[in-house]
Amino acid sequence: MFFRAKHLSSIDAGHYKNTADCETKVMPVPDVVKISMSQNIGAPCQPLVKKGDTVKVGQKIGDTDAFLHVPVHSSVSGTVTGIETMRNAMGGMDTFVVIAPDKLQTMDESIHKPEVTDHKSFVAAIKESGLVGLGGASFPAWLKYDPKNLSEIKTIIVNGAECEPFITSDHRTMLEDAQNVLDGAQALVKYLGAEKAYIAIENNKQNAIDNFNKMIKEQNITNVETFPLQARYPKGAERVLIYEVTGQQCDAGVLPAALGVIVANVTSTAFIGQYLKDGVPLIKKRVTVDGDAIKNPQNVQFLVGTLVADVIDFCGGYKAEPKKILLGGPMMGRAIFTDAQPLVKANNAILAFTAEQALIPEETACINCGRCHQACPFDLLPTKFADAYERKDVQMLRDLKVMQCMECGSCSYVCPAHRPLAFMNKLGKAMVKEADKNGRK
Repeated sequence: MFFRAKHLSSIDAGHYKNTADCETKVMPVPDVVKISMSQNIGAPCQPLVKKGDTVKVGQKIGDTDAFLHVPVHSSVSGTVTGIETMRNAMGGMDTFVVIAPDKLQTMDESIHKPEVTDHKSFVAAIKESGLVGLGGASFPAWLKYDPKNLSEIKTIIVNGAECEPFITSDHRTMLEDAQNVLDGAQALVKYLGAEKAYIAIENNKQNAIDNFNKMIKEQNITNVETFPLQARYPKGAERVLIYEVTGQQCDAGVLPAALGVIVANVTSTAFIGQYLKDGVPLIKKRVTVDGDAIKNPQNVQFLVGTLVADVIDFCGGYKAEPKKILLGGPMMGRAIFTDAQPLVKANNAILAFTAEQALIPEETACINCGRCHQACPFDLLPTKFADAYERKDVQMLRDLKVMQCMECGSCSYVCPAHRPLAFMNKLGKAMVKEADKNGRK
């Protein structure tokens, strides 16, 4: 879904950070949580509990022997009422552990401050914490922090750009959990053997930049500094951010570690800072709730597995009928078909739009204006991708480097013909992958 509004003519207009000044409100324990066993890119976990079991906060309720995964923990204390299979926000089918909370929030006895003395124990602790990339990628964080070329890692980039319109949850993290961000950044520098961490922040969040600079000076921190960015979408994209901070180009398929860089979302970094102090796994998250269908837009701290509908009710409910509900931002977020959808660790926004705000104008013919090319952060040719896709010309898609596209949506946003270019890029990439898989040209 690509947000369109009146009077917007360029990709750096209309940030819509309506909730930037809204302090986070902690949502009470809901009447039910449905905790997905697929909280990360990679293998899903298998439930470790069954119907009728009593669970406690922080108890491990899902795990697997597969390599690429993180464990899943209960966000509440209560009773398991069932193990369900239902459709997730991505359209696939997931297994969910359904728990009726007792509202006591009794902590599991196994929770304790992790013993971290070196890189190996740091990675092990992060794996046990259940941390995934909280910028939306859901990549198991422990694997990112265990690169094969560890000795070559020189730079940590803490991604506080938060460039998508509407979303302010990372901004509030930087204001409300600043000490944890600094502690987490210093831990990443220490245990990965890096030289310095840069907290990259768009300059429309000057209060966060100023606050960090003040704290860094007061605490005499020498291995962390802020890095202001122009407030322009998509500065927060990993490959764009690496270029902005280090001047290095990171092509599609190249891991940042190959360039001596590790990129960590700012909320992930804040979690590390807190986890190393108390050992409480990833069971709660901050989310921005906004859109013209929401009665009281705000930032909310929710427990993993809380239903979207319950979060919206906490914000006063709907003030108008929602035409579209997104998990994530308007540029790269995903529309969901029901607000009965449970939230997962990586969710950072719930946006509910009325028909007026969600309107996508009817597509017209391309006028070859070149705006899509100008808006692309990688200087690609979206209209040429679309033509090649429609002709099923796989080789042309390869020649035009369609795999470099990160699907940021900038091309679709600026297109005066309202063509779904980013979606067609996605289809073109899928066509190339399928051809490569089957050995076709």
